[in-house]
Amino acid sequence: MKRYRAMQRRKKPRHIKKQTRDAQKRLVRWVLFLVASILLVIFFFGDHGLYQLYHLRSERKVTQLLIAELRKDQQVLEAEKTRLKTDSDYLEQLAREKYRMAKPGEKVFKVFEKESTEK
Repeated sequence: MKRYRAMQRRKKPRHIKKQTRDAQKRLVRWVLFLVASILLVIFFFGDHGLYQLYHLRSERKVTQLLIAELRKDQQVLEAEKTRLKTDSDYLEQLAREKYRMAKPGEKVFKVFEKESTEK
């Protein structure tokens, strides 16, 4: 038996086992904290994160407002187009005001506004 005792593995003292176990726990906690921190950063600032989502929603809102404004402009222009095609009185009024056209025998007067002189 003495022979086998010499061959047996020597056991580490208990305080060394405890220190090793504590060091392993600290290492595992540190690694978990690091992984959790990285995942949080990716969750908030990644390509599909919350910041990107917020940015895309605000862009979408601006684009939708622009589309609504352009649709209103299109409706106004369509109404103007229809009016130009069908309403001869409107066409005549537009020609007189914008292009200073007159019927035969009419005179066109050009009126200049007086500049205000402020002292």
